Amino acid sequence: MARGTDFFGGFKLTFKHLARPRVTVGYPGAKRPKQPRQHGRHVLNRFEDGMEKCIGCELCAGVCPANCIHVRGLDNPPDHPVSPGERYGYVYEINYLRCIHCDMCVEACPTQAITESKLFEFSFTNRSDAIYTKAELLVDDDGNPKRLPWEDWREGEAAMTGGWMRATSPSGDAAFEGVVQWSGELGYGQRAPEGGQSGRRDDAATGTKSLRRAFVHHLQPVDVPADLRGPAAAFERLRERLPRRGRGA
Repeated sequence: MARGTDFFGGFKLTFKHLARPRVTVGYPGAKRPKQPRQHGRHVLNRFEDGMEKCIGCELCAGVCPANCIHVRGLDNPPDHPVSPGERYGYVYEINYLRCIHCDMCVEACPTQAITESKLFEFSFTNRSDAIYTKAELLVDDDGNPKRLPWEDWREGEAAMTGGWMRATSPSGDAAFEGVVQWSGELGYGQRAPEGGQSGRRDDAATGTKSLRRAFVHHLQPVDVPADLRGPAAAFERLRERLPRRGRGA
């Protein structure tokens, strides 16, 4: 009798889940939205006037633990300078067969020249395609990353490149958290700061949520914000989650 109970118990669990909304999507025909601070393929940015941000200092190459970045600087031509500094990145290559996406290059860059998009779905048919040159990394005349044939770009994957970097404050000084201290970018101007622990945040512009609101179920009762406590708030959170599941069905 026990064996029969176990046998039909498995079917009971199966039929129970048949009536529930699916949480999977038909990938790659459909993708779930990526997190605002997703680390993906690098881009080289420009200033709002079109000049390149890279000054050829080679700090990104020096800090890279995988030795996947190769940079060579060159003096700016007096008659047509490429960057505002004395030098610019004449050669810039990233070998994605080595890159581990640790993003130390983004942290080391003094001019916010190199940041990362949300794209990580790209594959190669030969080794030479995996070595991205400056011509492929530099943003186009509209400030957007260049789309290569072997990359699967979707809506929103080029937005807020390197946004995770803008969540931290300089040198750990909390007084500067959420304060814009970076230059504008071609096609986007000065991007909004990512939300950190302070109240200076623009979630509508960046698409982020406060940790206390995104992970209410993981908090101790005393740490839950006052407006998220009680049965009414729990019902509202449930109502917000149902449409998202329906879109993924």
